[in-house]
Amino acid sequence: MQPNSCILWREVNAVFKALADESRRALLDQLHKNNGRTLGELCGHLDMTRQAVTKHLLLLEAANLVTVVWRGRKKLHYLNPVPIYEISERWIGKYDAIASKRWRSQKSLEQTKKG
Repeated sequence: MQPNSCILWREVNAVFKALADESRRALLDQLHKNNGRTLGELCGHLDMTRQAVTKHLLLLEAANLVTVVWRGRKKLHYLNPVPIYEISERWIGKYDAIASKRWRSQKSLEQTKKG
């Protein structure tokens, strides 16, 4: 079971690394607003060179956050939200459930004191 676990952690680490950079998050935001953009369209919204945007897109592709589809000579970039959702379920969801349970317990305790 170890090899699958290692692969999973490598994938999770790649997503966190990709999301850690503000420029890459800006690229993902642009794709969220209007999916299926070319490199030139993405560059138009950012204050960086085409080479820098390309480098960021390659890292996002490696993290499976961006997928590419070729339409003729155009290379279109699409957001893949699945890795973010999986991290949300794995990390945020379980802690959100704990916080929600504590909040309900606190409310119940306050109502018991009032009643």
